[in-house]
Amino acid sequence: MGFIYWILGLLKDPRSAIASWIAMGLVPTYAFIFLIIFVETGVVFMPFLPGDSLLFAAGVFAHDPKSGMSLSILLPVVWLAPIIGDQSNYVIGHFFGQAILRSGRVKAMTPERIAKTEGMIEKWGPLAVFLGRFFPFIRTFMPFICGLSGMRWSRFTPFSILGGFIWSSLFTLLGFFFGGIPTVQEHFELIIVLILLISVLPTVIGLCKAKFGKKHSS
Repeated sequence: MGFIYWILGLLKDPRSAIASWIAMGLVPTYAFIFLIIFVETGVVFMPFLPGDSLLFAAGVFAHDPKSGMSLSILLPVVWLAPIIGDQSNYVIGHFFGQAILRSGRVKAMTPERIAKTEGMIEKWGPLAVFLGRFFPFIRTFMPFICGLSGMRWSRFTPFSILGGFIWSSLFTLLGFFFGGIPTVQEHFELIIVLILLISVLPTVIGLCKAKFGKKHSS
C-alpha cells in the first residue's frame, strides 16, 4: 500500500516529490527522474507513472536557480530515459510478450488498450511508435507490442528515438519557460491536473469509440 500512496502523491504533486529529492542531493534527484521516466516507458507493468507532469515539474525546478538543478544536465537525463526504456520494453515484448499476455498479470493491458495500440500500428506503421509516445498507457504498450508483433528493430528504433527526444524536450521546456510565471506557481497543482487530463483524454476518447463502435456494429 505504501508504494500505491507514493504513486498517488507523485501524480497529485510532483513538485513536492522533486523538492524532497533535491533535499537528498542533485544526483539522487536526476537519478529518480531518470528511473521514473525509464520505468514508465520500459516496464510494461508500470504504465500509470506520471511522465508528462514529472517532466513539466522538473523543468519548473530547472528554471529556479535556487533549486540547483541545471537544464543542461536535466535534458540529457530525460532524453536517455525514454529512449533506453523503449528499447527495454521492445526486448521484453519480443522475447516474453506472449507469456506475459497469457499470464494476465498486466491488468492495465486491457483488450481495448491492446486493440487501440494495434490499431495505431496498423494505420500508421512505424510512425505509430512516434505518435504513441504522446499518449499515456499507449506509450508504455507501444514498444512492447512492437516487439511482440515482430516489427523490425531497425524500423522501430528511429521513430522511438525521435518520439522520446521530442516528448521529453517538449514537456521539460514547457516547465522551464513557463515555470517562472507567477500564475503558474500559484496554480501549479491545477496545471498538473490539466496536463494529466489533456494527455489522457485522446486515449479515453479512442477507447470509448472502440467500445461503443463494437456495440453499435453488433
